Amino acid sequence: MNGNRESAWWRGSRREFLGRATGAVAAGALAAGLARPGGTAMAAEGQWKMHLSGSTIAFTALPIEKACERLAEAGFEAVDVWSAFAHCPHLDDIAKRLKAEGFMELLTKLHLKLNSFSVYVGGYARYAELLGKCGGGVAIHGSAGPCDPKDLTKQMNAFIEQMKPEVELAEKYNSYVAVENHGHSLLDSNDSFKAFVDLNKSPRLGIALAPYHVQAGKASVEEAIGILGPQLFYFYAWQHAPGVGQLPGHGPTDFTPWLAALAKINYRRYVNPFLHGEPPPDETSKALAKSVAYLKACYAKLGVRG
Repeated sequence: MNGNRESAWWRGSRREFLGRATGAVAAGALAAGLARPGGTAMAAEGQWKMHLSGSTIAFTALPIEKACERLAEAGFEAVDVWSAFAHCPHLDDIAKRLKAEGFMELLTKLHLKLNSFSVYVGGYARYAELLGKCGGGVAIHGSAGPCDPKDLTKQMNAFIEQMKPEVELAEKYNSYVAVENHGHSLLDSNDSFKAFVDLNKSPRLGIALAPYHVQAGKASVEEAIGILGPQLFYFYAWQHAPGVGQLPGHGPTDFTPWLAALAKINYRRYVNPFLHGEPPPDETSKALAKSVAYLKACYAKLGVRG
């Protein structure tokens, strides 16, 4: 990469990032008085509004049109479209058949918005232009292999450097890149989140937080949310439990403290109920509708107004 271009990229990215961070600090200061015992929040003017999206991989057996219909019927506002992970056909079908125009017509018809593309298979570069043509959004993928804790800063810095080409694509196509945490990966602990946040200077690069893996590591999801702050680009409403118990309102986790933590950082993006290994479509539809109702009930307990 040309040196002048590189330095300009970092200067521009840093200015935008600092502006966003300053806004987040101000929002955090407003939200600081909201906390009360039990992790909920008291009412305040102009505070956090929860928005919900659903993943098309929950309906892998259905075509993209039917998957989006199911998500709209379950009460979601937006969609997360998956590439070929677990043989999900949806993103490649959009790319080959519907194209951006056809997909956006479908979403408009169903009163849905686009949240994200999950590109664990295929990678962001393959779908970057399509995401931009769909109006931009978040592209989600994994990080890197695990490292020795003593090498965390070095390895995290190398990973962020490695992400520069993807960040440039995100800038070109008005999108964002979110890296998911996972067990036995570079991003697998709250310490690793802090290293990422301290080293990342791009407003186009952030984290897709999977509480399933945070809980598996015996760490605090609320603490992770607080560490990530404005660099939290995507939130899986996903608990560490078997089967449908992974979904909000089905397993044992109380999601209210998690939502309160999101309110405290003034999280601006979508909350996305999620599970791997979905049951048949009709059962999944009922389970997701229950999750939507449950999350709305948790949100109501916060006593905040959007």
